[in-house]
Amino acid sequence: MNYLRNTTLFYFLLLGVMLGYQQPSNKLSALFTEEWDYELKTNPEMATVIGDSRFNAELSDYSPAFHARDLDQKRAFLQRFEAIRSEALTPTESLNLQLMIRRLRTQIDEIQIKKWEMPIDQFGGIHLELAQLPHNTRFNTVKDYEDYVSRLRQFPRAFRQIEETLRLGIKDRLMPPRYLLEKTVTQAQGIAQAQGDTSSFAAPVREFPSNVSPAEVKRLRAEVLQAIEQDVRPAYRELAQFLQNTYAPHGRSEPGVWSIPQGDAYYRQQIRVMTTTDWTPEQFHQIGLGQVGEIEREMLTLAQKLGFQDLRSFHASIQANKKLYAQSGEQVLQIYANHINDMRTKMPELFGRQPKTPLEVVPMESFRAKESVPADYSPGSPTSGRPGRINVNEYDPTHRLTLNMEAIAYHEGIPGHHQQFALAQEMTGLPEFRKFAEYNAFSEGWALYSERLGKEVGFYRDPYSEYGRLENEMWRAVRLVVDTGVHSEHWTRQQMVDFFHAHTAMDEPNVQTEVDRYIAWPAQALAYKAGQIKILELRERARRQLGGRFDLRAFHDAVLANGAVPLDVLDGQITAWIRNRKKAEREND
Repeated sequence: MNYLRNTTLFYFLLLGVMLGYQQPSNKLSALFTEEWDYELKTNPEMATVIGDSRFNAELSDYSPAFHARDLDQKRAFLQRFEAIRSEALTPTESLNLQLMIRRLRTQIDEIQIKKWEMPIDQFGGIHLELAQLPHNTRFNTVKDYEDYVSRLRQFPRAFRQIEETLRLGIKDRLMPPRYLLEKTVTQAQGIAQAQGDTSSFAAPVREFPSNVSPAEVKRLRAEVLQAIEQDVRPAYRELAQFLQNTYAPHGRSEPGVWSIPQGDAYYRQQIRVMTTTDWTPEQFHQIGLGQVGEIEREMLTLAQKLGFQDLRSFHASIQANKKLYAQSGEQVLQIYANHINDMRTKMPELFGRQPKTPLEVVPMESFRAKESVPADYSPGSPTSGRPGRINVNEYDPTHRLTLNMEAIAYHEGIPGHHQQFALAQEMTGLPEFRKFAEYNAFSEGWALYSERLGKEVGFYRDPYSEYGRLENEMWRAVRLVVDTGVHSEHWTRQQMVDFFHAHTAMDEPNVQTEVDRYIAWPAQALAYKAGQIKILELRERARRQLGGRFDLRAFHDAVLANGAVPLDVLDGQITAWIRNRKKAEREND
């Protein structure tokens, strides 16, 4: 009897161990899901953008207390991921684990350097990001509208929290430049002034889906407009007042981030984040100067073919030629649309895989156009059915040169950002954080590399458009010099502007918004060339090692096969791809 009891106890204990034990791969998968749900729950606006509607009725917690809790949570997740035995995982699972650990360490570093205490400038921040909610949300049901009203009602709370955070920035002297903050005042005031149907927040109630009844249309429309008047506009007015009277006056006087406490360390950390390299500011500066010289030689060759002896006279001719400037915002939009339509016919020559998510060319929102870039990209969502968008800046069109619009169209749309982001979102068999990974050097490097692909499939037929492509190359090379110049070499803003004018024919609105962008967003401008240089290096390595069997379409598919990754990981992936191609060739010979 005692023997039977002991034997039964042993088997119950064994069963408990078996049930409680998880294979490392299963444990990893469950932890990925838990961490991703945490990310979406604490950033519901991002959840909406990627097509997850579970948190559509919520806004983020913008308070300083949240960042303290978030730091603890990320440290806890990191500890749990680091405890998983990578040797028991498949190579893909091991890479997923490596990337998650790297991602969490980066997020922890950014919280610790208090980047979150500088959450607003003319290029981004709560005032602009929340104003894009109507464009990033799908409205298909009554609940979608009710969730939207719930969000609008939370604007006063969110704006009070951001003011609390901004006060900490004042206390810690972590401040953007004052002149940039003065631009945010104008932006917030402009959004606050729009009333009723003219408000960008009223866009969803200008047209309803057919499945919403007339009675519900009337109710929902009234609730949205009431929330705009009672909550949204007063919140923006209060924020504008706070920025003007309390925050902007404390803005730093120097444009370079070196002037904030621990500014040099902050800049180097942002270089690592944005470029996924360990290159120093000095290295980027010298690479930029070298690239400027190389591209100038190409530009001079083309200028001489067009009858000009030097670049100075050619640039002067471009800037004086009214035919090279847009005549209207509608014309600018159509130029981008035409180039995208032309490129669609050539995509099968460049890729074996094409994304399913459609792409639209639309006007940029007016509330951000004045301070923004010529065009940018908003990812679509295969989950919600929202198309990807090229947002075209129609502001002040008669002062915008048209010669580089073709290259920008390929950069922002296809074969650039849309191709890369849409394929990443459509990947299967990988955790969600991989599908939406943000590595600027990969994404922007790919988009810059894509500008050259237009030439390889026969576009840039107009020599001025080809010069515009070279101007875009120069634009990104100049970025390396001026970004490191202002944030590491203590350049003035005027030095940045002068360097642009000395080496490009860029129009004045673009020059002005660009230098302000680099000042507001340290190191991000370095990502473009860093990524492009790596992709070109890998392409040349593959071409050299594979010889006549090099397949450009297969190479492009391989680069995009795993979504955005750090540049060192991309190097390893393409090295393995080359090795496997060579092995397959030997087996087939």
